[in-house]
Amino acid sequence: MRRPRTLVRLVLTTGLVASLATAAAGASAADPAPETGATKSDNITHLASVPMTGPLAGSVNTDIAFAGKKAYVGNYNGFQIYDIANPAKPTLISQVHCPGSQNDVSVYAGLLFLSTDSSRSDSSCQSVPQSATIKESWEGIKIFDVRDPANPKYIAAVETHCGSHTHTLVPDKRGKSVYVYNSSYFPRDTFPDCLPPGDKIDIVKVPLKEPAKAAVVASPVLFPDGGFPGSPTGTATSGCHDITAFPSKNIAAAACMGDGVLLDISKPEAPKVIDRVQDAANFAFWHGATFNGNGTKVVFQDELGGGGGAECTPEVGPNKGATAIFDIKKRKLVFQSYYKIARHQLDTENCVAHNGSLIPVPGRDIVVQAWYQGGFSVWDFTDSKRPKEIGFFDRPAIEPESFGGYWSVYYYNGAIYGTESVKAFDVFKIKDRRTDLANLVKLKELNVQTQPALWR
Repeated sequence: MRRPRTLVRLVLTTGLVASLATAAAGASAADPAPETGATKSDNITHLASVPMTGPLAGSVNTDIAFAGKKAYVGNYNGFQIYDIANPAKPTLISQVHCPGSQNDVSVYAGLLFLSTDSSRSDSSCQSVPQSATIKESWEGIKIFDVRDPANPKYIAAVETHCGSHTHTLVPDKRGKSVYVYNSSYFPRDTFPDCLPPGDKIDIVKVPLKEPAKAAVVASPVLFPDGGFPGSPTGTATSGCHDITAFPSKNIAAAACMGDGVLLDISKPEAPKVIDRVQDAANFAFWHGATFNGNGTKVVFQDELGGGGGAECTPEVGPNKGATAIFDIKKRKLVFQSYYKIARHQLDTENCVAHNGSLIPVPGRDIVVQAWYQGGFSVWDFTDSKRPKEIGFFDRPAIEPESFGGYWSVYYYNGAIYGTESVKAFDVFKIKDRRTDLANLVKLKELNVQTQPALWR
């Protein structure tokens, strides 16, 4: 989600708080509450719903990462860890109170990475909001040791240019380090640590044996001649919102406000732009990307309205606030079609294309994708020009009128997991001959923005 940058830009403080309180509530899933007006396809079953609790309740759930039989869920007030050994009965193991929107999460080799994109008084979990106009303010990436999921330990923080809205992991091929590609945007002349033009990303190198030595090692400029200049309906490029890596092919797809970008990441500290595309007619904000299973296609989301708008109405139409499908041909992005849910939502319901993931079906290109109060959709883009929906779940409008719905909906090892942003952590099952083979694919770890090659 895109939030206005009104408060923040920062500098790294030297002192780190090495410990923090974690609350293992022992909460487990209640049966999914029946909701009058909810609709779904017959192939979708709602397995479980765990309400938000403790210091994270009343805030906003965001991204999800997976490792083994654990799910790590970001929240504007921190993060929570769930045991998902039985997807129908997820159990809360611990939660960490550490405010700093959006708190997008990734996990790798026992480490958890957390994006802080609100200007804070310092890098600790006890920080308070502080204006980005103050040089000493802080925002960036926090690192936790989560090898003991019941007792996460805060071990390091790295300040990044313009903070960290989202981040992407790119493992070092030697297995000694992991790179963190940091995305942020909306620089201002009054923010001493986030000055225009905002044409670069930061790359943090994290030595796996000494993660406390993590540091920014490069800040490559992606738009030396300037990005998309903006249009009456499209956002000018002043940074990237999100990057999805496909390490086995040494490529990444960057969603950069007004630009969709294909990157060569064969040298992780020196990514190069291979191709750039723009869509002034229909795309307002290039938000995120998902590759297919062999890296020959990529879909980009348009977050029209910043996640808070009602963009699934007849007036908006099928091509705006949608997902665009591109084939990758000779290292070029070739547009094929748009996909958008056909179920029109009320003009009081925030609804737009948002975070999704691949469902790993051999020989098919299928994703599950969140649409906020539009619920989520499972759709097939094997035929890039003719995408089609094969399953869905749609909650009724939130009353009274307010922000809500699914922020992230991801498939992992046989189940679909979703962050209903202001309510709960939800689990679903899809039973369909078109997706059943995905149950045979078992991953040890999944960060959706770091896609594994599933087949060649």
